[in-house]
Amino acid sequence: MSTNTPESRGNKKLLIVGFIVILTSINGILLYMNYQKKEKAEEQEEVIRVKNTELENQIKVYEALKADFERQSQELQAMGIENDSLESKIAAINADLDKLRGFRNSSFSIADQRKFRERAQVFEKQLVEKDKEIAKLKEDNEVLFTENTTLKTTQNKMADSLTTMKSTNQDLTEKVKLASRLEANSITVNVVNQRGKEKDDNDNEFRAKTVDKIKVAFKLGQNDVAPKEPKTIYMRLIEPDGAALYNLSTGSGTFQIDGEDMYYTAKRDIVFDNTQQQVSFVYDKNAAYKKGQHTIELYADGFLIGRSSFVLK
Repeated sequence: MSTNTPESRGNKKLLIVGFIVILTSINGILLYMNYQKKEKAEEQEEVIRVKNTELENQIKVYEALKADFERQSQELQAMGIENDSLESKIAAINADLDKLRGFRNSSFSIADQRKFRERAQVFEKQLVEKDKEIAKLKEDNEVLFTENTTLKTTQNKMADSLTTMKSTNQDLTEKVKLASRLEANSITVNVVNQRGKEKDDNDNEFRAKTVDKIKVAFKLGQNDVAPKEPKTIYMRLIEPDGAALYNLSTGSGTFQIDGEDMYYTAKRDIVFDNTQQQVSFVYDKNAAYKKGQHTIELYADGFLIGRSSFVLK
């Protein structure tokens, strides 16, 4: 038979208290461990969040770098400049972007972050240097454009001046040419019969059957503008039907008046000396002359310098 002594009751109380203490300690330890585990999980989540934020920031940095290098490439192309180094940088940035986006599904370590950050800094430095280079090129192009514009303006003014000068010179040439035109004065027409006897008539009327040759004489008027030089004088003997006598065997040919060919009957080469010199033609048709009014036209230097007529009856 067991006895419930005070001592045994005291021991039981001690055991209960000890058990409670142990349970309390275990609960405390469990609570602390759970707290530590939660805190560690939160730290890991924060680390992951920071890494993800860093990754997305790096992607944005590289996308901005790519856009800036593409802008630089377009600016150079607009100036007609090809730059292979920019294309190489853009290709390198695209490769880095592919790698960065791949980290979304894997670990983005501190070493990776440092490596891509340093590469971005190098790209940014190159970007700044290239912007300075492009700005200098634009400035130089602007100066060249201004100089070219000024040069073109000057050239246009010079061209206008030359055109005006040419027009003025052409006008002066035409005026000088007109002023230097020779003039046949005191034109006389006589006939020569078969015996070589010359006959004149104040009315310039002759019997056709007595005519063997036609003699035309005149004086060249004084002209101080006309240069003293060789001249060719053309005579056209126009018959009553309006056709000029033309015979290659007697020295006939063609010359130009206002860009058109015209037949002449005979020609004389002289040296104009501005002394009112006498010039004459003696023309032998070697055939019978037609009856009616004949016209004599004299030309030199492309101008009609005299005209006369006579009648054969």
